[in-house]
Formats: sequence, C-alpha cells, structure tokens
Amino acid sequence: MDTIGRTDTEVVRVEAVTKDYGTVKALRGVDLDLPGGGFTAVMGPSGSGKSTLLHCAAGLDRPSSGSVWLGATDLATLSETALTELRRTRIGFIFQAYNLIGSLTVEQNITLPLRLAGARADPDWLAEIVTQVGLDQRLTHRPARLSGGQQQQVAIARALITRPAVVFADEPTGALDTRTGQQVLELLRRMVDTFGQRVLMVTHDPVAASWADRVVFLADGKLAGELRRPDPEQVAARLTTLGEW
Repeated sequence: MDTIGRTDTEVVRVEAVTKDYGTVKALRGVDLDLPGGGFTAVMGPSGSGKSTLLHCAAGLDRPSSGSVWLGATDLATLSETALTELRRTRIGFIFQAYNLIGSLTVEQNITLPLRLAGARADPDWLAEIVTQVGLDQRLTHRPARLSGGQQQQVAIARALITRPAVVFADEPTGALDTRTGQQVLELLRRMVDTFGQRVLMVTHDPVAASWADRVVFLADGKLAGELRRPDPEQVAARLTTLGEW
C-alpha cells in the first residue's frame, strides 16, 4: 500500500467496473477518471447505477469485476482493515442525511475522522476550513442547534479535514430547501476552486449538476455521455434522451 495522505498527482480512476446483485446488473463496465481540482456530477434515472458507482468508487462496496484506483493503490487488493484506513485518511464523504453525532460539538464532529485514525487536527487547517464553510462562530454548538444547511456545512468540513484525495457527495442537497441547497453547492464549488479539491457528486437535480465542471450520465448501468459546464436546461434536456441508450 502506498503512502497515506493526499498528493496533487493522485489519480482517481474507475476501470471497467461491473457490479451485480444476484441477477441484477447495476453497473456494466464503467470507466471514469476524476481530475484533480475538478467537480464531476453523476446523473441518471432511478436504477441507472449512480449510487452504486459512487459506493464502488469510494470503497464502500467492492465491484464484481474491474478496478478502482486511488493513486497507485488498487482498492480491490486491500483488506477490509486497510480499506477502512484509506477511507478515513484519503477519502471524504458527504451524505444527504449529514450523519453527524448529536452528542458531539461541531468541532468534535469535524475532527472525528482524524481521531478515529489516531491523528491530531492541524489547527491552521481546521481554522481555514471552518472559516470557509462559515462555522467559526459555532464550533461549540451541538448539531441540534443548527439548521439543515449548517449541519451539511459541518459534514463538508468533516469531509475536508483529512485533506482527502477525493470527496464523494451523495445527494448533498436532497434534504435542503432551494436557497440552502444553493449555499451548499456554492460551498462545494469554492472548495474545488480554492483548495483544488476533487469532488464526485451524485444528484438527481439538474440545477445542482450545473455547478459541476462535468456532468456524466448513466443509463442501465452504462455510461451514456457527458456534458462540460452545462446549464440546468442542457442537463434536463440530456436526461430526457437517456431512454435511447
């Protein structure tokens, strides 16, 4: 296993990945590269394989065949223990449900991945993150005292605290109203533009997808084209043609 920790040259690569659940073929030979400092959105109809692709790319699920690479590391070669360590240190996660621990403060929730890995937070990096996400005045609060948007800001800060090679976001605005969702998307965009963060986001919302540099479409477990820097209308129009694949 190569050295733990983010480097700007790390490549995130999905190669010929398939995923079967019994007789159901969720992914059928998907290839995808995630550039550094890039924001990629994945879209497709229900059952197209979006979440399965994210779970396989993030090491949360193992492909039936094919490879997922993070730098020089083929995730398929890792034991469960090594895979857990990699997820804690080189991969960040943002989910629709936030997944915060109610008994911990904002600061404790943000630094939890480091504490689980037996590491200490870099005070300068922590301060930079909480300032960027707008939480510097709320570090001692518990999640119950925060709005949904603020809780998602905590989740974003938690995803960034380990300086991950890539952040995976699964419907990060799905539980938020339109205005708050836009604030979260602006924050993700700023993380890419300011920190050079690599982000892969699964979404069903054409407006959310339009914040990405690239929108990749899935249909029936296969890649079905992509758009670069599209507007919401272009994304919505492309979605209507996926039945042709």
